[in-house]
Amino acid sequence: MNQNDKFTQAGRTAVMQNIQGIIGFLLGYPPFNLMEQGHLAWLVEHAQLRFFAAGDPILQPQDGPVQHFFIVKQGLIRGERVISGNDEPDTTFEIGTGECFPLAALLGERATRTLHRAAEDSFCLTINRDDFVTLFSQSMPFRDFALRGVSSLLEQVNQQAQKQASETLGAHYSLDTRLDSLIGREPICCPPETSIRNAVKQMHEAGVGSIVIIDPQQAPAGIFTLRDLRALIANDAADLNNSIATVMTPQPTALPSSASAFDAAIAMTRRHIAHICLVDDGKLVGVVSERDLFSLQRVNLVHLARTLRQAESIQRLRDLRSDIHQLVDSMLAHGASSGQITRIITLFNDHTVCRVIELSLEAHGDPGIPFSWLCFGSEGRQEQTLHTDQDNGMLFSAASGAEAEAQRERLLPLASHINHALAECGFTLCKGNIMASNPELCLSAQEWRDKFSRLVRSTTPANLLSSSIYFDFRVVWGDKRGPEQLFAEVLRQIGGNTLFQQQMAQNALLNRPPIGRLRDFVVARSGAEKDTLDTKVQGLSPFVDGARLLALANGISVTNTLERLQQLRERRVLDPQDADAYIEGYQFIQLVRMQQHQQQERDGKTFSNRLDPDTLNQLDRRILRESFRQAKRLQASLALRYNL
Repeated sequence: MNQNDKFTQAGRTAVMQNIQGIIGFLLGYPPFNLMEQGHLAWLVEHAQLRFFAAGDPILQPQDGPVQHFFIVKQGLIRGERVISGNDEPDTTFEIGTGECFPLAALLGERATRTLHRAAEDSFCLTINRDDFVTLFSQSMPFRDFALRGVSSLLEQVNQQAQKQASETLGAHYSLDTRLDSLIGREPICCPPETSIRNAVKQMHEAGVGSIVIIDPQQAPAGIFTLRDLRALIANDAADLNNSIATVMTPQPTALPSSASAFDAAIAMTRRHIAHICLVDDGKLVGVVSERDLFSLQRVNLVHLARTLRQAESIQRLRDLRSDIHQLVDSMLAHGASSGQITRIITLFNDHTVCRVIELSLEAHGDPGIPFSWLCFGSEGRQEQTLHTDQDNGMLFSAASGAEAEAQRERLLPLASHINHALAECGFTLCKGNIMASNPELCLSAQEWRDKFSRLVRSTTPANLLSSSIYFDFRVVWGDKRGPEQLFAEVLRQIGGNTLFQQQMAQNALLNRPPIGRLRDFVVARSGAEKDTLDTKVQGLSPFVDGARLLALANGISVTNTLERLQQLRERRVLDPQDADAYIEGYQFIQLVRMQQHQQQERDGKTFSNRLDPDTLNQLDRRILRESFRQAKRLQASLALRYNL
């Protein structure tokens, strides 16, 4: 018996002597905790325990196709890759207790591309490649994890969040559900010449709240709803014998039947409507109502949006804002992702801002100067959570510097009134004074143009640190054409300025993800923040900053981080697999942050982004660590791209 055979025999003996203990260990970690007992027992029966001293190589690219599957029983494994120009190998990942490797190489029947080294004395359970293939074919949870990795774990987390929320709300389906699956009947429709009386009769007989008016090609020309009927009845002069075309809402909102429930929810909330026409190949195929989407929801999306836009006072707006907490619970129950939820929250925040501006104009008096209300930061990116502050500004037109100064003097009192009214509604005043009431952010179009030119052409890394959020700007209220032209000019300037891009890259590397080289999470060691990390600054910022830089450098005008990553993926600026991993990591950190804010609100505590990772379960800790590693990988790719 040679030395390798002796090691194998010893490893098998170590496992057989503690079969129940090893099964108990595996049950503490996904995907093994999801496997059938028989498959798990089979894995243990074919496993051996191997020891690797600190510094020992475990797998190397030169070893050829991988022959074993490893599960870390104790210790830490480091992935190392030599990058051209560096003296020391770069740590690309770390694998801790309960994690396994190298899935991609085994599935691809190839050598690993990364050196796997024991970062400390470590024990690993191993099975040979043939046994891995057998287990892969027999166990669906194991197969799913091997193929999708962290994606499959994220699905578990989302299911857990959905289950927790639906215990009180009773959700039946996901917001990713296709709209064609919600069509329960043929659409009720009529030609334009149908009388109002007969159209209403059709609605009554069918028991529906809308009728679609179609043209000869079966395309929707208009829609008439119960809401329209109430307004019509209130008009004493209404003649029910007139054609329905005289009172219908023309050009109704339409989506393809392949669109998702979330797409419909966004459209309904944005436009304050309760019905969406489903149109395929130019023909009406169905109608989906708000009731179809959220029949069991205790907070009505469209009703809340409409009520916000019609609120008669700031006090009423403040009271309505409390319903958004319940709405978030409801969306979680319907399977919404963190990205979908933040989009919805931002949409309601937009409605609130618009109504605050309108009420302020009524209370303060209209200065008679057309302006656009700009938002920056998380609102500009449509990524707001329940915990948010103000980052905003004003843009107006002026023919000269003197005229701009005169306009500004008239607008600043209004801007101050709006800022303080928003504060009453829960949008805290910005500590850095990034608000429209700041004269430096209440500017004419030309002044904004000059401001961005200075930022791009002559900024310093220090100045850029505090001004990068301006590059996430979006119009919430007022004319959008001027700001959109301004942003197009900004994109052209940044695209041709590599020095500015490099400075942005330097800033994107400042907020390091809180994971160490040898151990789990890096947390604060003292003070009130002891044993905690910042999910926003340390977790989300690397993704936000990295996506912003690459989007601006490549002429991408969208501001939402997920949309930026998706477009970078489509344009092949980012490798598709890398982009998908970044998206998953970003969404999970945002979900953890959002769940924490929800719990803080329930407990009556002050919102905070500080998280004690020890409060998380094993699955959440594992995925959070992996998400931080993806943020670290994105930063490493930026450093390489910009020679930092």
